[in-house]
Amino acid sequence: MRRTNTCGELRAADLGKKVCLQGWVRFSRDHGGVAFIDLADRYGITQIVFDPEDLPAGTDVQRISDIMKTFTRESVVSIDGIVRKRVEGTEDGRNPTGEIEVLITDAELLNKSAAPPFELGDQKEGVLPNEDVRMKYRYLDLRRTEMIQAMEFRSKLVHLARQYLEQNGFLEIETPILGRSTPEGARDYVVPSRVHPGTFYALPQSPQQFKQMLMVASMDRYYQVARCFRDEDSRKDRQPEFTQLDLEMSFVDMKDIQDMMEGMVSYIWKGLYGQDLQTPFPHIAYRDAMERFGSDKPDMRYGLEFVKLTDVVRDAPYKIFQNILAEGGIVAGMNLKADIAGEKIGRNDVDRYIHYAKKVGLGGLTWMRCVNGKLESNIVKYFTPEILENIKTTMGAEEGDLLFIVAGPWKATYESAGFLRKKVAEDLDIVPKDQFQFFWMDQCPMFEVDPVSGKYDAFHHPFVLPENDLDDDYVGGACFDLCLNGNELGSGSLRIHDPELQKAVFHKLGMDDERIERSFGYFVEMLSYGAPPHGGIAIGIDRLCAILLNKDTIREVIAFPKNKRAVSLLDGSPSKIDDEKLEELQIISLAGDLDLGDFEDSDDSE
Repeated sequence: MRRTNTCGELRAADLGKKVCLQGWVRFSRDHGGVAFIDLADRYGITQIVFDPEDLPAGTDVQRISDIMKTFTRESVVSIDGIVRKRVEGTEDGRNPTGEIEVLITDAELLNKSAAPPFELGDQKEGVLPNEDVRMKYRYLDLRRTEMIQAMEFRSKLVHLARQYLEQNGFLEIETPILGRSTPEGARDYVVPSRVHPGTFYALPQSPQQFKQMLMVASMDRYYQVARCFRDEDSRKDRQPEFTQLDLEMSFVDMKDIQDMMEGMVSYIWKGLYGQDLQTPFPHIAYRDAMERFGSDKPDMRYGLEFVKLTDVVRDAPYKIFQNILAEGGIVAGMNLKADIAGEKIGRNDVDRYIHYAKKVGLGGLTWMRCVNGKLESNIVKYFTPEILENIKTTMGAEEGDLLFIVAGPWKATYESAGFLRKKVAEDLDIVPKDQFQFFWMDQCPMFEVDPVSGKYDAFHHPFVLPENDLDDDYVGGACFDLCLNGNELGSGSLRIHDPELQKAVFHKLGMDDERIERSFGYFVEMLSYGAPPHGGIAIGIDRLCAILLNKDTIREVIAFPKNKRAVSLLDGSPSKIDDEKLEELQIISLAGDLDLGDFEDSDDSE
């Protein structure tokens, strides 16, 4: 008999129906000759019962009994039976099929399973094995209900995005996986060419240049669920290969792109949750984000904002601050209100935060507490009463409040202070659960200056349209980020469509004409053939799914991810290539035998 229903489909309305279910034996138990099986598939779990006394006349009871003795946990089986109501009092309200069970009338073992290396049923916290075991047996890990739900959620999210974009005139167009290595920021993964020895393709870090070519080709509105590759260290929100939803539009300004994205995210939200998402999303300027939250992708679901203190302490006879201010640095403070921190942060805790501050790059951490209307600490003696009062007023300090004060170079200090802010919020458990705050971070600079070399780097990438003259002291870029709960979902911008301006930006980044021609000559030439004004954005699908599902890492929403050391324990990659293949590619073998045990992770710190 062929499968008639899935294991998550049958309900009380199906009582008396003859069915065939096929799936995996999740659990089995014997109660005095009556055997019970939890039969599972992607759709759910149904209780199966072998009850010899209730079987129809003529049933070969012994045959069925012998077959069921071959059923090991996670074996694939086929069950014929009759839907009946569970015995009163044994219903399972947590399971959609919990009112019914299937009385076995025939059974077949389709494939016997070896003993699984870990339990696949619904897991309690802390029961799962370490992540490397799950990665090694990912095909088993994916059978777990939690993982099935994550894959279904991801599939639906991508489907809704495709629906929205196609309804708005976008064409889904694939761009090459094998391309040219160009300097775009991260390291490339490269692929040797057998046909042209000594030359290499590069796997795309993004479809950036190709999607701009599509605009020159008059495609007008393009999108792609694009696979991208970057040879960078893995983190909770990074993988060597990842997926982004990439789009580009012609004859648009920044608001057009942002409106399109807000519409798409709202459409996805409605499809996933049945609720309207509040739009338009808030905007925050880059400099404002850094100075208030210590991040260009701040989590604005909670307070703990920084307050500028540079002018307040400028005349303070505190040598550490004076040295920093003399070098153009800043001073800023964060107020941990008494009703939030209270007695939760004592003197020992302050020392712990001072140690953490140094660990994340701050030179140190100054603290003061408001006691009996005055600021107290071991350094108040270095401040005049007037300056202390100004600090108290500027930071809105009240009785019991704890002030953390940081100082140093503008960007490095605010970035490190942002880590401290996040750490304090997590320790105090003030980060709202199940709350999602989308916003746009914009008004970004076009360039950043390397503090060591003094050279210019692109803030986003070298194809962003400058908003003013490149010779000005400050050059703004027509670029922006879509952020969610302290994470950057994606970056967008208007692009340069004038070839001379594009070359001028390359020059600003330190490239001479020879290097421009060698690395980007074809791209600059492309812009000379009637490139329209255009722009676009790309958002990380893995990252968006992980945030919406409250996962700690994007590995939980990717079917076959690499571990924290960029190794696939499932298939043993990366692996040594046979010498014959290397010779065919005319590449000298430099790698010795690899032991993947060297790449397994027992430490979960990231």
